[in-house]
Amino acid sequence: MNRLLLTATLVERAALRYTPAGLPALDVGLKHESTVSEDGQARKVSMEMRAVAIGAITKALLAAELGQMALYTGFITSARSGRGLLFHITSVEAVVSDPPADPDQQN
Repeated sequence: MNRLLLTATLVERAALRYTPAGLPALDVGLKHESTVSEDGQARKVSMEMRAVAIGAITKALLAAELGQMALYTGFITSARSGRGLLFHITSVEAVVSDPPADPDQQN
């Protein structure tokens, strides 16, 4: 199975273009930072990756603000140049963070 779920920040968005088949396509840049556990040890992870959205999903990405965090779902394929990988986004859901705790409120 080839499926990727990634919580990331939208850091770059190119101009909307169209595929030879006439579908809208949007190239974006995503940035992910987190701490994961690897063999029982905490490991800080930070990376940026190229991604593309094709079809109706482009509307959601055009409406998103740069710097907005979201959960991106899709699959990985070879980049068109044959060098590296490209994340094809098939869905996006906004990530709502909890508001910071109010230190003046006591439970």
